[in-house]
Amino acid sequence: MQLGNSALVLAIALVSGQAFADPLQKSEDIVKFFAGESKLGASRGICVGSEDECKSKSETKEAPAKQAGLDMLVNFGLDSAELDATARAELDEFAKALKDSRLSSLSFVVEGYTDASGTVHYNEGLSQRRARSVTAFLTSSGVDAARIKAIGMGEKNPRSPDPYDPVNRRVEMRISTQ
Repeated sequence: MQLGNSALVLAIALVSGQAFADPLQKSEDIVKFFAGESKLGASRGICVGSEDECKSKSETKEAPAKQAGLDMLVNFGLDSAELDATARAELDEFAKALKDSRLSSLSFVVEGYTDASGTVHYNEGLSQRRARSVTAFLTSSGVDAARIKAIGMGEKNPRSPDPYDPVNRRVEMRISTQ
């Protein structure tokens, strides 16, 4: 399955302190989002004409901007890879979505991240533990382990320009393009 370089991000912001609540994303919403995005690149057009002609044709046919990712909140404490009740509720909905037949052909990469607190070496290990924690929860919820792969990314690619911002402590799930 080839989806090109436009793999999707299911960003899970890891922020501490939120009380248990209903999941932000329902499994059906997640299924619809990823089922539609898995068809990226299915149709491509060729324009014959000058650059200006082709540009004007593509501008008139452009669809409304699509959401770049699907955000879910998962709470991890500082220096922790433990899932709290809110995180478990969110991931339970994600697990339900992954077990849906419309997503059964897709595989996912679970990428763990940290903020800049701690050494680079320590943060790589912590990010790996976070990714494994999410992966373990998903497999214990019935998702086939062969469909998900955990990777620790350390403090690379922060979501916030402030390297110490708690929003940088997260896990992102992408559709695997391999």
